[in-house]
Amino acid sequence: NFSEEDLIPDEEVVITLTKGNYVKRILASEYRAQGRGGKGKIGMGTKEEDVVEHVVQARTHDTLLFFTTLGRVFKLKVHEIPAASRTAKGQSIVNVLSLSPEEKVTSLVQINKDDPAKYLFMATNNGTVKKTALSDFANIRQSGIVAIKLDNGDKLSWVKKTTGEDNIIMSTAMAQAIRFKEADARPMGRATRGVRGIRL
Repeated sequence: NFSEEDLIPDEEVVITLTKGNYVKRILASEYRAQGRGGKGKIGMGTKEEDVVEHVVQARTHDTLLFFTTLGRVFKLKVHEIPAASRTAKGQSIVNVLSLSPEEKVTSLVQINKDDPAKYLFMATNNGTVKKTALSDFANIRQSGIVAIKLDNGDKLSWVKKTTGEDNIIMSTAMAQAIRFKEADARPMGRATRGVRGIRL
């Protein structure tokens, strides 16, 4: 027996996601190296005032986790993201994920079977942080699952992979920063609020 994925070549690709939540997949080979003083290449067409927010290098058999402002997470195989040309703006992510109208994707996390990461470290707009074992996100249904419980008015800002022995640096819009050991935040389950990471 073989799966549909076995028929898809394991290629290196680049995933781009804009602030307006347009996503696309393009072969990494499309971005060739250029000499100094070159003009560069258009990497993505965008609507007016839209900007590219996330660029992730992955392979077509890898998994991508999409974290949203409402603290939910969705899972897709990289090859399920629509392929597009280098100059195309891509597809609206609502055609790919079951997002609610006020929900936006704020973080992309790429995972493969050889990944050394053990945890996902999250931070919210109000300075709350949370560390959750990566294994807790193994089974994600198509409609998404809760990654973090949020207080009223708070939003999930970013999510990064960690090994359990990393240092975390958080910086604020007012140019304040804090550094602490990841071990200072104990692991918590998915449906929890987390702890204070920085006082704003």
